[in-house]
Amino acid sequence: MKPLLVVDAANVVGSVPDGWWRDRAGAAERLRDALRGRDEEVVLVVEGKARTVSSVDDVRVVSAQGEGDDTIVEVVRAEGAGRAVTVVTADRALRQRVVALGADVAGPTSVPRR
Repeated sequence: MKPLLVVDAANVVGSVPDGWWRDRAGAAERLRDALRGRDEEVVLVVEGKARTVSSVDDVRVVSAQGEGDDTIVEVVRAEGAGRAVTVVTADRALRQRVVALGADVAGPTSVPRR
């Protein structure tokens, strides 16, 4: 089974002040496209104005209906059993929650932005 990479889109996009706030959905789409071609199964969790972003062949986009952090925890809980899981975020509280479920964590700079 492939390792699972779960990416906190809002946190990763927001980590670089490149004007992402003017087009949140576009910034999330650019991140999604930069994540293509990885060896892991990739899940990109989006929220707010980025909820319109759709999945592509090798990146599944999950739209959080409430808090993005809660959705990330649910993805890890539902899909992480028996496999390596890495969550990409800088959010301390989220990091603690997913580590408690057995996931590893990586910071926003661990994934490409373009």
